[in-house]
Amino acid sequence: MDNQPNLQAKNTWLAKAFNTAVLKKSRLAWVDYLRGIAIILVVYRHALIGIQRGTITVPDALVNANMIFYSFRMPLFFILSGIFINSSIARHPFKKLLYSKFENLLYPYLVWVTIQVTLQILLARYTNSDRTVHDYIFILTQPKLLDQFWYLPALFNCSIVYLLLKMKLHVPDWAQLFIGFGLYLLAPHIHSLSMVADWMEFYIFFAIGDLLSYLFFREDTQRFFKNPWTLLAVTPVFICTELYYLHLAAAGEVSIFSYLAIALIGCFCMVVLAFRLQSLDILRFLRIIGFHSLFIYVMHVLVTAFTRAILTRVFHLHNPVALLACCIITGITIPIIFYNLLIKDNILYFLFTPKKPNRKLPPATPPAKEKEPVSYTSV
Repeated sequence: MDNQPNLQAKNTWLAKAFNTAVLKKSRLAWVDYLRGIAIILVVYRHALIGIQRGTITVPDALVNANMIFYSFRMPLFFILSGIFINSSIARHPFKKLLYSKFENLLYPYLVWVTIQVTLQILLARYTNSDRTVHDYIFILTQPKLLDQFWYLPALFNCSIVYLLLKMKLHVPDWAQLFIGFGLYLLAPHIHSLSMVADWMEFYIFFAIGDLLSYLFFREDTQRFFKNPWTLLAVTPVFICTELYYLHLAAAGEVSIFSYLAIALIGCFCMVVLAFRLQSLDILRFLRIIGFHSLFIYVMHVLVTAFTRAILTRVFHLHNPVALLACCIITGITIPIIFYNLLIKDNILYFLFTPKKPNRKLPPATPPAKEKEPVSYTSV
C-alpha cells in the first residue's frame, strides 16, 4: 500500500509528459495516425543520414527503406494541410489566418533554425555538421541546406499563396490544381533558390488535399477506407510501386511525373492504413506522436545528433541498427516530454509562439461538454 501514492504520482507524471489526454479528446484519430506515421519516417531519415555521415557502414536494407519512405512522406504532410484549409477559412478571416500561419509555422522555424545552426557551429568538433556563420544567410534563401527545416517555410509560403488565390482572387479549387501542376513543372528549374522552389514543388499536393477534402468526411468514403479488404487490396500495390521506385532511383531515372504518381499512390495507401488503425483502435501511441509532430519536427535533429554522439563516443556503440533505433526513440520521445513539461505550461512558450498563452483557471461549474476544435495547420 505504501507504494500506491508513488505509483500514482509516476503515472500522473507520465500522463503529463506524454499528454495522454489527447487520446480522450474529440479529435480525428486518422489524422493523428497519419501524422504519427509521417513524422516517424522523418525522424528515421535524418537519424539515418546522421549515422551515414560518420564512419559507420549502414546496411543496404536501411538505406532502401529510407528511399521508400522518401517517396511519399512529405507530400502526405502537404495533402493533410490542404484537407483542412477550408475549415480554417470558415472559422477565421483572412488577416487572422495570415497571422496564424506566421505564428504556427514561420515563427518556430526562425527560432529553431537559429538555435540549431548556432549549436552546430559552437559544437562543430562533436558533430558531423560543417556549419559556419555563412549558414545564417540560408535561413532566408536556402532552407533546404539547413537539415529538416525547409518544410516549415515551404508550408508557410504555400499556404499564404493558396489563401491569397482562394480568398482574394476567388480562384476555384480545380484551377488551383492546374496552377499547382504548372508550379510543380517549374520548380526544378529554380532549385538554386529553395525558399521559392520548395513551396512550388509541393503546392500541387496542397491543392489535391483541398480539392478532395470533402471526400474524407463522407460516411461512404470512410467505410471504404476502414474496410479491411481495402487495406488488403492496396498493400500489394504499395509494395510493387515502392519496389519500382527503388529501381528507378537506383538507375537515376526518377522523373517528376513518375515521382508524382508514386507519391500519390503512397499517400493513398497511408490514408487507408490510418483509417484502418482508427477502426481497430490500436497502436494508439501513434496518435500521441502525431499530435506532437511539429515539436518533434523542429527538435529531433538536435536530439538524434546528441544521442548519436553520446552512444558512439561514451558507450562506443557502433552497431548501425541499434544506433538507429536509439536515435529514433529519443528523437521522438524527448521533444514530446520537453514540450509538455517545459513549454506547454508557459515556461518556455517563446520557443513556439511570440505571445504568452492565456491559460485561465477552469470555472467552478463546468460547462456542457463540447467537441474540441481541431487545428491541423502544423506538421
